[in-house]
Amino acid sequence: MFDFLNYIPLIGGFLSTVVPFIIVLSIVVAVHEFGHYIVGRWCGIHAEVFSLGFGPVLFSRFDKHGTRWQLAAVPLGGYVRFLGDADAASRPSSIAIDDDLKHKTLTGAKLYKRSLTVFAGPAANFILSTVIFAGIIYATGTVSNEPVIEKLVSLPQSHSQLHEGDRVLAINGAKVERFSDIIKVSSDLDYMTDIIYSVERDGQTIDVIGPYLSPALVGWVMPVSPASKAGLKKNDVLLSVDGIELNSFSQLIETIKAIDKSTVDLLVWRDGQELTIPISPEFRDVQISENKFDKRMMIGVASAFAFKSGYDDVPFLKSVYYGARSTYSVITNSLSSIYLIVSGEVGAENLQGPLGIAQMSGETASVGLMPFIELIAFISTAIGFLNLLPIPVLDGGHLLMYGFEALFRRPPSAKAVQIAMTMGLMLLLSLMMFSTFNDFTRMF
Repeated sequence: MFDFLNYIPLIGGFLSTVVPFIIVLSIVVAVHEFGHYIVGRWCGIHAEVFSLGFGPVLFSRFDKHGTRWQLAAVPLGGYVRFLGDADAASRPSSIAIDDDLKHKTLTGAKLYKRSLTVFAGPAANFILSTVIFAGIIYATGTVSNEPVIEKLVSLPQSHSQLHEGDRVLAINGAKVERFSDIIKVSSDLDYMTDIIYSVERDGQTIDVIGPYLSPALVGWVMPVSPASKAGLKKNDVLLSVDGIELNSFSQLIETIKAIDKSTVDLLVWRDGQELTIPISPEFRDVQISENKFDKRMMIGVASAFAFKSGYDDVPFLKSVYYGARSTYSVITNSLSSIYLIVSGEVGAENLQGPLGIAQMSGETASVGLMPFIELIAFISTAIGFLNLLPIPVLDGGHLLMYGFEALFRRPPSAKAVQIAMTMGLMLLLSLMMFSTFNDFTRMF
């Protein structure tokens, strides 16, 4: 998608990472801040500034509501500054506000209006994610469970007699009625023997030889992984690891897991040619059961099937449901990840910082437009969730203080707020420094 940037001398590779990252961050932050702005306006809270970016102002204009909309030079975030705010973190200003204007400030408005305004930022992120997920599902549909071969993947030295459009009726004599049955039956087959497929073709039932369903075929390359660093691509067929022949994806997993070397050579079949690609596997936390993880040597690829089914259309309302469910799934997975890291089940080295997100943005953009748009949805959900954490300076910290005010019928003291803000800022900076250090160790 942004591959043309790689051809710019000296800085092309840098731009191909930074430009997608800025686009993702700008969209996610703009939506987040617009959520604060629009709900605040509905609640009668006046926004003095809506800024996309920080630092010197490049462009600005006032709207009819008296809000200055501006584009700043440093495109690494943005903010809304309401009347009475001292800064972008919405700390109360020490400058006195006229009594007749206090209801238009974030500190002087009614509690429920302040709460709605603050919550609206993360909520806008969740809405954006749901819309994107729903739009993707509505546009592409869901994978069909009909046992009909929609597409055959090209494999080296394949003797497959299957045709696209064949309806699979049985595999080695085992009857199948759905594509999920094909997956289940294939998992028990010996990938070294000929596999007989009974198929319906042009109104006739015939037996043909077909491929093993799960060859050592790359279906997806994990961003910021050994595989992405080495340059592996979707639809690459992995023929061997250090001379050890591969005939299935399960073989690849077991071979990589048993490796005791820092770098190995992968023999890869790509577009009819064989390539030797050196790769350095890494230890990663792998979930082996619901509450159990294990560290295993991995390269960062997911499998694909030798043939695929088609797609079923999804009604609009059902796609919205699927979109909301996808957003909810990202939130619950984020909660689970925090718990696992805090409990020590998963190493803190899995935390990813801004550099990692930038690299992920660049690598995802190079794959195509749809994965890039989907990444925006994931990051939007993550940003919304992060902002709801009960840490002062974040939206969740403000909501926590509003909860204190609702419970005790008075706001926390100015000194307590200042201490909490300082501690929250220190915590966030510490986490950012630690996660950035993790990014550096993964990159080099």
